[in-house]
Amino acid sequence: AVGESQQIPLTYFDHNIAGSVQLAQAMQRAGVFNLVFSSSATVYGESNSSPYQEDMQLGLPNNNYGHTKLIVEQLLEKLSIADKHWSIALLRYFNPVGAHKSGRIGEDPLGIPNNLMPYLTQVAVGRREKLSIFGNDYPTQDGTCERDFIHVVDLAKAHVLAVENRIKSQGCRAWNIGTGQPISVLQIKSTFEKINNISINSEFVSRRAGDLPSFYANALRANIELGWTPKYTLEDMLADSWNWQ
Repeated sequence: AVGESQQIPLTYFDHNIAGSVQLAQAMQRAGVFNLVFSSSATVYGESNSSPYQEDMQLGLPNNNYGHTKLIVEQLLEKLSIADKHWSIALLRYFNPVGAHKSGRIGEDPLGIPNNLMPYLTQVAVGRREKLSIFGNDYPTQDGTCERDFIHVVDLAKAHVLAVENRIKSQGCRAWNIGTGQPISVLQIKSTFEKINNISINSEFVSRRAGDLPSFYANALRANIELGWTPKYTLEDMLADSWNWQ
C-alpha cells in the first residue's frame, strides 16, 4: 500500500527488495528460471503523462512502494542480462478491483482498507461510516482522481498468458495490465450506486499526498504479444465486488 510504505519504509525495503533477491537466489539454486513479477504502474513516476507505454523512460516514484517496485524491476532485468537462463515477465498492474463471480474469492483487507474498492464496499455493507474522497479540484472531468481499473479475473488471465510467453522466451519483458480507460472516483461511486441499487454515504476531504490526477495504460503490447484483451466492464467489476462483500 502506497500510504503504508511511507510509514514503515524499512519493512517495504526488506519484503520487496531483499525478499526478491532471496527468492531469486533460491530459484537459482533449484534450477527454476521462469518468473512473473507483480510490478506496478507507479514505476512510471510523476514526469510521464498518460497513457503510459512500456518503452517510456521510467521515472522516480514519489512513494516507497513504487520505488521498491522500480528497483526490483531493474534488478530482474540486470539478472536476465547476466544469466541467459532467466525468463522474466514484469506485469505492471494498474488498479485491480472486482472479485470472482462466484462470490467465493474476493478482497477483505486487514484493518482499514487502503484502496478505494474494498473501502467503498465496506461502507455499503455498514462496516464503515462513509467514503472519504480525497480532493475534488483535480484537473479531471469531475475534479476527482482518475485511475485505470482492471477486473481481477482479467488480471489473473494475463498472468497465465505471461507464463506461457516466458516459457518460450528468454530475457525480461514488461507489459502494462490495464484497460486504457480512465475512470474517476465519482464515476466509481455513482456507477456502484446505480447497478447495485444502494446509496453510498461520502464526503470530500483534502487531497492525499502523492496522488496523481490521472493515470491509465496503453495496453497494446499485451494485446499484440500475449493475445490479452480485458473482457470485463466497469459494471462487472462493481457488481462482482458487491456480490463478494
